[in-house]
Amino acid sequence: MDISSAASAISDQAMSKTQAQASILTLRKALDIQKSNAMALLEALPTPPSNPANLGNAIDVRA
Repeated sequence: MDISSAASAISDQAMSKTQAQASILTLRKALDIQKSNAMALLEALPTPPSNPANLGNAIDVRA
C-alpha cells in the first residue's frame, strides 16, 4: 500500500464518520420535534369530566 492510497483511505474513513455524526444529529433533531409535537397534542386534550363521588365505589360481583 502506498502513501496516496493510505491517505485516501484515511480521508474516506473521516468523511464516513462525519456523515454518520450528521445523520445521528439529524435523527436526534427529528425525535425532539416529534416529542414536542406529541406533548403539544397531549396538552391539547380536554380533561375528562369527573364522576360523582359515589359512582364506582361498590361493585356487585354476584351474577
